[in-house]
Parts: sequence; structure tokens; C-alpha cells
Amino acid sequence: MPFVTKKLHAPVRQKAFLFLMHELGIAQSEAQRLISKGRLSQNGIVMANNAGYIEGEFDFICFEPLTLGLHPTFIAEEFAVYDKPSGLLVHPQNRHTPYSLNDEIKHRFGSDANITHRIDQETSGLVLAARNKTSERVLKMMFEEREITKRYLAMVKGHLKESLDIQEPLLRREDSSSIIRMIVRVHPEGKASRTFIKPLHYFPDTDTTLVEASPYTGRQHQIRVHLFHVKHPIVGDPIYNQDEKDAVRFLDREMSPEERFENTGASRLLLHAHSLEFSYGDNPYHIVSQEDFVSQCFHAMALSR
Repeated sequence: MPFVTKKLHAPVRQKAFLFLMHELGIAQSEAQRLISKGRLSQNGIVMANNAGYIEGEFDFICFEPLTLGLHPTFIAEEFAVYDKPSGLLVHPQNRHTPYSLNDEIKHRFGSDANITHRIDQETSGLVLAARNKTSERVLKMMFEEREITKRYLAMVKGHLKESLDIQEPLLRREDSSSIIRMIVRVHPEGKASRTFIKPLHYFPDTDTTLVEASPYTGRQHQIRVHLFHVKHPIVGDPIYNQDEKDAVRFLDREMSPEERFENTGASRLLLHAHSLEFSYGDNPYHIVSQEDFVSQCFHAMALSR
């Protein structure tokens, strides 16, 4: 479990953030951030004031990254790229999350390393991680300014014959019955969203098309919702193109793997972050996933038969 509770002892009354700075070797802003997140408690009472005082023994919840041996596919001086498998969370959902990609990033590069963007748990493929706080700020700003081009591969239902430029606004609504509690839909009151879709190959035996998806904007579930909207949903999608009750049952983890196979046509979401293209400093980068996504697709679809 990456989040562990440690017993610490402050011999004299002092500001809690000063003690954490000295004890953990972290900056003031980080120490105060951890206190604000409820990481420090004494006698069962969580400290609410990040400028509060501490004395004696107290509990501190800290993140100790776990490694399962997932190595980056590309390493540069300021950043690294991981090829995330489907099913792995990029970031822990809460303190009880047993393992996420962030564990591997911090285990290898230290506590200042961090992810710079997210992809869905079931989406596989490339994730860009910053190795320090400076590169994290730069890379996140580059994503905001659309200076990083992301391309995905997806296996969709039906025969998509022509390229598409999908410009449909997306609205995120809460679903109180689900764990994730967020389902996205095309709606005129939503945020402007744009995805370019290019068909690559049609497989008549499965009536599916391999497509390249290039999101111009970066909304949650954007590629999934846009493809569903044009009636070419992604194979294996357990939320979109499903009966609403089944979607909620999946999110609430009440659906068996066999039911999921039957409902979606695959054992996983067949969406893969395939490439990243950008310039950092004076150097251009075009990083491509080394995974054989098409083989993975047919393996996942075979399991559903």
C-alpha cells in the first residue's frame, strides 16, 4: 500500500510545517500542502490549519511508492514516457489505491517527479511524466497551449470509410449511482470539443475498423463520446453504447467479466495512446508506442466469444 501511516515525534512545540520541512527535507509549500490534505493528525484529530503547532507524538500519512517493475519506454533529462497497460490507474483515486503508474514514476525518479496528463484507466499507451517540478510546469502548460500532439489508435464497430472532423460540445454530468460519478455526453451547453478521425484498416471478419484519433481539445472521455456519437463506438467500451443501467452497474463494479464481454465485444476498452509529438527546449521529439495494439485488440475480442 503506497500510503502508510508513520509515527513522528516533535520534542518541542513548533509550527507543524517547519517540523515536516526539517524532518522530510521538503519545501514549505509542500509541507503546508500535505497538512491541508489532512495527512497529519494527533490523538485522532486531523490538523485543519496548515500554520498550526505540533508537540509530542503524532501520525503522518505519507506516500511510499511501490514498484512492480514497469520501466519507462523513453527517458530524457527532464521527462520520461511510460507505455501504460490497460487497467492501470495513472494516479491513485484515494489513499486505499494499492498501486498506480504514479508509484513507478516516483519510485524511479523521486518525489518531485509527476504525471503531466491523464488517460483513462482502461486506455493503454503513452503517458508523459515530468522528472522535476520545473519540467512539470512547462509540460502541463504545453498541454494547455496545445503544443503537444497526441494520437490514439482505436478499434471501432462498423466500417468507417472516410475521415471525420468531429466538432461536438461535451457536457460532463454527475451520476450519483456510480463510483466514478461522471458520464460525458454531447450537449449544446457543453464545452467546445474537436477530434479528427482517420480510418486505417477495415476488418470484415469482425466488422470493425482500426482508426487513428487525434484530439484537438482534451476533454474527459472525448474520443469515446465522439466516436459513439457518430455511431462507431469503440469496441469494449463499457459505458458508451451501453444501456444506462449496465453502464452504472459496470461503474459500481457489479458486472461480471463475462457480462462485460457479452455487452461490449471485448475484455477491455480498445483505445491506445499511440504517439506523442512535441519540442522541449531545442529538441524535437516524436515518441511512438512499441506495443502491438492490433494483436492486443484481437486477443481481447477473442476472449469475448
